[in-house]
Amino acid sequence: MKKLVRTGRIAALFLIVGVVLFIYITKMYQLQVIEGGSPVITAIDTITTTETIPAARGDILDRNGTVLVSSEPSYDIKLSRSILIEREDSNEILLALTAAAEEKNVSYTDTFPITKTAPFEYLNDMTDTQKSYLSQYLEYFGLEEDISASDLFVWLKDHYGIDYSIPIEDARTIIGLRYELEIRVVIGMDEYVFAEDVSPDFVSVLEEMNLPGVSVALSTTRVYNTEYGAHLLGYIGQMNPEEYEVYSEKGYSMNAYVGKTGVEQAFEEYLHGEDGLQRVTRSADTGAIVETEVISEASPGQNVYLSIDIGIQQTAERSLEENIAEMNNARGEEEEKISGGAVVVESVKDGQTLALASYPTYDLDSFFSDYTDLANDPDNPLFNRATMGTYNPGSVFKMVTAYAGLSAGIIDENTTVYDTGVYTKYPDYQPACWIYHTTGGGHGTVNLNRAIGVSCNYYFYSLGDSLGINAITNAAEKFGFGQSTGIEIGDASGVVASADYKNDVIGEQWYAADTLITAIGQGYSMFTPVQLANYTSTIANGGTINKMTLLNSVKSADYSETVYTQTAEILSQLNSGSDAEILSLLRQGMETVASEGTAASYFSDYGVKIACKTGTVESDASANTNGVFVCYAPADDPEIAISIVVEKASSGAMLMNIAKDILDYYFYGRVYDVNTTGENIFVP
Repeated sequence: MKKLVRTGRIAALFLIVGVVLFIYITKMYQLQVIEGGSPVITAIDTITTTETIPAARGDILDRNGTVLVSSEPSYDIKLSRSILIEREDSNEILLALTAAAEEKNVSYTDTFPITKTAPFEYLNDMTDTQKSYLSQYLEYFGLEEDISASDLFVWLKDHYGIDYSIPIEDARTIIGLRYELEIRVVIGMDEYVFAEDVSPDFVSVLEEMNLPGVSVALSTTRVYNTEYGAHLLGYIGQMNPEEYEVYSEKGYSMNAYVGKTGVEQAFEEYLHGEDGLQRVTRSADTGAIVETEVISEASPGQNVYLSIDIGIQQTAERSLEENIAEMNNARGEEEEKISGGAVVVESVKDGQTLALASYPTYDLDSFFSDYTDLANDPDNPLFNRATMGTYNPGSVFKMVTAYAGLSAGIIDENTTVYDTGVYTKYPDYQPACWIYHTTGGGHGTVNLNRAIGVSCNYYFYSLGDSLGINAITNAAEKFGFGQSTGIEIGDASGVVASADYKNDVIGEQWYAADTLITAIGQGYSMFTPVQLANYTSTIANGGTINKMTLLNSVKSADYSETVYTQTAEILSQLNSGSDAEILSLLRQGMETVASEGTAASYFSDYGVKIACKTGTVESDASANTNGVFVCYAPADDPEIAISIVVEKASSGAMLMNIAKDILDYYFYGRVYDVNTTGENIFVP
């Protein structure tokens, strides 16, 4: 019988198949192993990468539910290193992209720390992050750490195959982008985001250009729905290496944005959602997306309700700004102008902060574009005076001295002192009462209530001299001075004047004169506006020092569930046997200030009973004075406390206009010229 298939033909067939398989396997090895890298390249010339799906950041709202900061969808432009390094025209693609961006006024990321024009030098203001990345880049390629900028530039031109016929400015542009692409491999970052939050118009331009390796990604951007509260709200930005060490352990990607300042930073754990992952397959030639597979969905962040009332915040900021402008306009050209100020409004019962205003301020919408001007402004608008500014308290400190005297039994409510105008106990230091400079005399016989009411310096010189500095220092510390208030965005501890402080820090001896001026709130004591507000609240509420907070509650991403509610936290209490009676006497004195003392012209017939204290502080030898004012209301059932400090304001009395505007809004709904536009904005 004949064979259906000859043995020789079978052998030939197997040989042919074997040769084909060998060629195919060899080609695949070359593509995937020799020319590959981390992306997967398939037989149909595609590249598959795993990419982050950024989670939408949670909203920030005020205590009443007004949205202050939110997130909205936006477009980012990304560059794929895997595609660009395989192309001979990658440099031309990058130049075309930057040219299109510049034509449309689109800012793009270029952190390469060398000047944009020749002669090339390292940037003088190189950030720590830029220094760290550059150091790692040089080490990766075996370059000397001390290589000059010009030598590095020459090396990079050769490294990136930049023809010497290309203009030097264009070469710098290419190098900046190639560096951004490569540094992400060196340090293990995610894809290079060329530009963020670009307009749909620019997206259309890029789609028409169809540049290989350039893609559009859907993202989110922060939207500021109010022009107020910049210092307390803060801003977000990409992590630096130090931050990544912390956040990487919490699952953050290297490209993640985090809160840098303000409540954006303080409440990062609530606001930052959980990024997702997706597997994206693109054409190896053009970068066009062939397939997208979601590995894990992104989970948006939670929504933070602040303790802030945006209506009070707006009123405080507008009144502070316009009253400072009015005071400056009233001054002659030779007189020094007011440089800044702060206002803090606090809930007396639980330490919740209702307003936190610092002047001058800035616009969060244009913060990054305005940053250089803001950083170089001599009035320092980036500085949060409300939490970090430290000032002599002036006469508002007199309640501390009174507390010390009453606690020690040196005085009681009936103890009187005769104010002659000048305290003459010490031959080499004879300070005058403030009234002496206008009348040539003193206040006459005063008891504690009147001494607080008319702010009699002589009375407190005498009391401070009897007490000694240690008793005054101890009393100040009991009220929380020299310590943080606990507010989440951070605050300065300030300084409580003491003999040890002058001896150890200043390096000078303590004298009786130091005790006298400390007793009236001058000298070495330096406190923040938030400390002064908390101090005022402590007097008002009967001795409870609450931890100050900016947080009211937190709700889930869809607002359906309250996941956290802030409760009052007590830092300490004045609860000795006599404290209740002593604090009652201090409150009576502060009520006298408003009814018949230094604030009577503003508040004696105000519809709500006010308790307050004015202060004027000599800030330097040129007789410029800071103004300080504190108050709480209603005096018979306190709800809010206010502290105000204005630099070089001449008098604490000048600040009562600002306090009155805030009280008018809080108690009567009277709006101080509040002007807001846009969606989700507080409308009075």
